[in-house]
Amino acid sequence: MRISEETVMRIFIFIAVVPLLLAGSCEKNKPVVTGDPNPFYRVMFYNVENLFDTEDDPATDDSEFLPGSEKQWNQVRYQDKLDKIARVVSDLGGDTLPVLVGLCEVENGKVIGDLLKIDPLAGSDYRVVHQESPDKRGIDVALLYRYRYFTLHRSEFIPVRFDSDTAARTRDILYAVGTLGGIDTLHFFVGHWPSRSGGEIESRPLRLHVAGIIRDRVDSIRTFHPDALIVITGDFNDEPEDLSVTSGLGALLVAADPKDGDLYDLTPVIRSGQPQGTYKYRGSWNLLDHMVVSGSLLDTTGSLYTRPVEMKVFSRSYLLENDEEYMGQRPFRTYLGPYYHGGYSDHLPVYLNIRYRN
Repeated sequence: MRISEETVMRIFIFIAVVPLLLAGSCEKNKPVVTGDPNPFYRVMFYNVENLFDTEDDPATDDSEFLPGSEKQWNQVRYQDKLDKIARVVSDLGGDTLPVLVGLCEVENGKVIGDLLKIDPLAGSDYRVVHQESPDKRGIDVALLYRYRYFTLHRSEFIPVRFDSDTAARTRDILYAVGTLGGIDTLHFFVGHWPSRSGGEIESRPLRLHVAGIIRDRVDSIRTFHPDALIVITGDFNDEPEDLSVTSGLGALLVAADPKDGDLYDLTPVIRSGQPQGTYKYRGSWNLLDHMVVSGSLLDTTGSLYTRPVEMKVFSRSYLLENDEEYMGQRPFRTYLGPYYHGGYSDHLPVYLNIRYRN
């Protein structure tokens, strides 16, 4: 049987192109960080302390961060802030950029877009999950993900409503699920829980409520996937031992024999290092920025796994300054009250290495 020239050409193209496609597929799933017997993907969370643009949004109360405000927020300061946040994300990544970047206190999609125009984030493979939140100041949570390494299946912003005060509004809970490195499915939550404004005890029920919403979603996931790999991160505005974490979220301190069906807060491991927290208030370090994982992710025989020691606080010297009032060091923040201070954030970022085997 004679084969036409057109058929021969199609066969040639198939033979030539398919290996390239397969190579691209393999490249997509290569480790982000190499040079280790069990390489890892790095995920991070960062409260960036009021990343506002300089434009007035009539739908929110952003008057505090406008050129004519007491803080005298302007384009030069805004650009400097973007440069600083981009530097942190890049440096925290080590060999490369982090695969997942949870953010809070970003004003809108514009500031995220402006951030991704800054080298070395410019031209990266980051994509964005974001929507405007009902927070009265307009501060949102967001997720940056590197699409070459995290295949997003779906995302959702879970609304928060308070039965005790139906007029109260806070940030939505960001939930994203996707395949990490072509290996396994990862469920990823980013939250910014209600602050302690008005008093820790008075505001405690609000954080308990938000924690309960996340726990309900975790239980729903486990109904169909009992061994689901889950990471819950964010600024909880509470310590690991507080009720919102231990009761509302149901997270345990890391046990020697973690169970798939439990959640474990890795954050207390930070206390064994320096600095001993992520936020400093009146001379005391607090652990407000958390990494909570499912017990299944602590199974070191799994295809994707982590360990308590894989959670760390990122504390390069440029992120800290001397604490003249209480001694030691504190985060180098953008503002001290109404006064421009020129730093990075009042929080330090945290990160977690999720490992897999070559």
